[in-house]
Amino acid sequence: MLKIISANLNGVRSAAKKGFFEWMAKQDADVVCVQELKAQAADMSPDLLSPSGYFGHFHYAEKKGYSGVGIYSRIKADSVVIGFGCPEFDAEGRYVECNFGNLSVISVYCPSGSSGPERQLAKFRFMEVFMPHLADLKARGREVILCGDWNIAHKEIDLKNWKGNKKNSGFLPEERAWLTSVFDDLDLVDVFRRVDTRAEQYTWWSNRGQAWAKNVGWRIDYHVATPGIAATATAVSIYKDERFSDHAPLTIEYAHDA
Repeated sequence: MLKIISANLNGVRSAAKKGFFEWMAKQDADVVCVQELKAQAADMSPDLLSPSGYFGHFHYAEKKGYSGVGIYSRIKADSVVIGFGCPEFDAEGRYVECNFGNLSVISVYCPSGSSGPERQLAKFRFMEVFMPHLADLKARGREVILCGDWNIAHKEIDLKNWKGNKKNSGFLPEERAWLTSVFDDLDLVDVFRRVDTRAEQYTWWSNRGQAWAKNVGWRIDYHVATPGIAATATAVSIYKDERFSDHAPLTIEYAHDA
């Protein structure tokens, strides 16, 4: 069995103070992919770099207090790739790939465009350069699981207020079509949806108003995988009993040797 968690921490130090690593230690996960570290290497204490029983690998943004991703794994990776070869977005700390045998696990943080038109254009640029990288990953013939915050809700079922968000970043027609292309043209799988087709299964809630209390959320955190390993997914869960961030951890178990 292979248990993988994806969690946008909205600041690794903040999440640590809220008990994320104590929770993580109880999960018996093989791999934990984290996003939005909002930290540089100098900010990372030993317990953040390598929590008990885990190896840690990180991609930090050049800009302080911004972005950044990481992977914690119980077994040592055969190889680690930092960044995906695009200078603009590698400078923002958005990609770590750990390879274990014939399996690649990737922690990815796709840009948000919600802060304004300039960042939305950057998001479109990311989508344009990341698609061929995804195609390359698929063509390698390995099993791949990309975990992270993709900042796009795919379908109407994936956010509460879909009617009011058709013109907002994260649910724009172009973004949704791009994600459809990832699934249909590249034959990659939205693993959560393969297992759980229920409505109102969200992973992010705005800090504005009563979004969390009323479950007015978005499902923008994913495990996106090659068909072979996606087919082995046996259980999915979104953990909401504690709040470590404005996102909730997404856990998926695979009937695959860890």
